[in-house]
Amino acid sequence: MAVFTEVGFDEAAALAHKVGLGPLKALKPIKAGIENTNYFLTAERGEYVLTLFERLSAEQLPFYLHLMKHLAGRDILVPMPQSDAHGEILHALCGKPAAIVERLRGGHVLAPSAAHCQQVGAMLARMHEAGRDYPYHQPNLRGLAWWDETVPQILTFLAPPQRALLEDELAFQHSVSASASDAALPRGPIHADLFRDNVMFDEDAEGRSQLTGFFDFYFAGVDRLAFDIAVCLNDWCIDLASGRLLEDRAAAFVTAYAEVRQLTGDELRLLPALLRAAALRFWISRLWDVHLPREASMLVPHDPTHFERVLRERIATPWHPASR
Repeated sequence: MAVFTEVGFDEAAALAHKVGLGPLKALKPIKAGIENTNYFLTAERGEYVLTLFERLSAEQLPFYLHLMKHLAGRDILVPMPQSDAHGEILHALCGKPAAIVERLRGGHVLAPSAAHCQQVGAMLARMHEAGRDYPYHQPNLRGLAWWDETVPQILTFLAPPQRALLEDELAFQHSVSASASDAALPRGPIHADLFRDNVMFDEDAEGRSQLTGFFDFYFAGVDRLAFDIAVCLNDWCIDLASGRLLEDRAAAFVTAYAEVRQLTGDELRLLPALLRAAALRFWISRLWDVHLPREASMLVPHDPTHFERVLRERIATPWHPASR
């Protein structure tokens, strides 16, 4: 979410009319995020999010949009893409592929408790179960092949200790990927980017914080289901200052997940390696965004040193729920 492509009110109004949302009332750019152009769109029928895709192609996008539609149809809390009179959910605007999806109610919980982690863990497991019969297939485009392609481009910007860590960890992840245990891991559609700012909560009638949905599925792909768990643990269940895993939150998350979908022995054994893989993936992408940035209005890249700390912590202090 950022603004790479400026969208005029009249252009957005025409698309809103095309998908049956009624007259456009307001259009507001969203500054958070780094991949796509996003606007909050207020129309006669309600609140929505307009996205123009800056990197993903029209050939790749059906995987993401139909995944959201598939999950929403199975009562998973995700925003439904809006279709035109012909049933199309992928549109075009300003020469870019575009989509309009429902805007989830509520806000982000940036200081989560164990109770928040339980809700996210349970919903993630439900999402994985609901994706079992999803007919589209597309690999995780930010997986090992992308790491191999990207690391040589960023090594020159790093000091020797960072270069050594990056190269050593990439070699370690190749060894994991080549193992029989990794080959046995359950796979399916994963979100792959389920950070605190991609989940919404709202208060119910009793004032309790309730999860209202997952969004921003545009890094999704078919990968190891446990990699999704690792991505979440590295964000929802850590001390942000140090990168240290907070075991009470991590245990609450994994326990709630496993009550919906039981983890296999291979998943439990490889979770420490997957936690390292998830940290590596976001360290690489943040280094890339900082050192090889794209031009964009309102774009603020994330600090890559955060995931360097997280990776070093996961190497120094492995954790998996089987020993807890």
